[in-house]
Amino acid sequence: MSRLDTWVDNKLVQNILVWLFLMIIFLMVIQAENRLLASSAIIAFIIPPVYISNLKILPLFFTNKRVLGVVLFSLNITFFTFLGVALLSSFFESFQWRMLLNIFGAVLLVILFGTALKLARDSFYRRQEEKEAELKLLKAQLNPHFLFNTLNNLYGLSVIKSEKLPDLMLKLSDLLRYSLYETKETFVPLEKEIKYLENYISLEKIRLEDKADIQLNIKGYDPSDKIIAPMLFIVFVENAFKHLGVLEGVKSKVSVNIEIEKDSLNFNCLNTIDSIRTTNIEKGKSGIGLQNAKKRLDLMYIDKYKLQVKQEKDFYQVALNLNF
Repeated sequence: MSRLDTWVDNKLVQNILVWLFLMIIFLMVIQAENRLLASSAIIAFIIPPVYISNLKILPLFFTNKRVLGVVLFSLNITFFTFLGVALLSSFFESFQWRMLLNIFGAVLLVILFGTALKLARDSFYRRQEEKEAELKLLKAQLNPHFLFNTLNNLYGLSVIKSEKLPDLMLKLSDLLRYSLYETKETFVPLEKEIKYLENYISLEKIRLEDKADIQLNIKGYDPSDKIIAPMLFIVFVENAFKHLGVLEGVKSKVSVNIEIEKDSLNFNCLNTIDSIRTTNIEKGKSGIGLQNAKKRLDLMYIDKYKLQVKQEKDFYQVALNLNF
């Protein structure tokens, strides 16, 4: 976080800026011999009821004490309004009691403004905290899921003492390094995410040999200056290999295509499935990963993505359009 972000997020600074803004407003509208003194006095009388309302009375409205909250809110405004008018009238000879209505309106307006500002700020921070918590949970569910499947592959090759095992372990090391250490940020370089997919697909090619036609095609703009949510595509690619079917007389196929445009990205993943398969992949056990992917898209790319999932007799396809 930059110094500017820290400065802006500081609550003390935020409050000072709000009161300075109100001071300027009062200086413009108050008719008095000494506008600065009068404006400062009014601000001094408004500050206590605002903070009493926000810190002590406002929480009552979130409990079963709403009636008490309304009563205290009214008393709070009335007391400080009459107190302010009485003191101002004793200090300023030109101060007239007919300004009572104006002062009362100013106090009410400022309190309502401060209350609305606090509610909006608290709501924003709460949504941010919920969003970060859910993202951490989804990522925690995603990484072990991938590791479990990959370790199963390693075990199978170790049983038959395959010569591919060392190369497979090296690929796995690169994958784990990325998923454990380079995905802690909310967004990562698209270039690294693509490299991650390349390593994963290379791993699957070693495992499957000539049993399947596996393709990864990247085209379009240079990905080096673009960012994306980490491990967003791996769920779809991993799911394609997990449900890769054997078709009679046709070679199994996994095709991953990524087209990078100036302000968007098109991702397409297709895999063949068994002709006799009747289970809906999205509703099966593997559907958990797909559901998590959709939740992450909803959280991080709201109104900025379009996801289409199609399951036919012989193939399963995921198409994702994402705006940066």
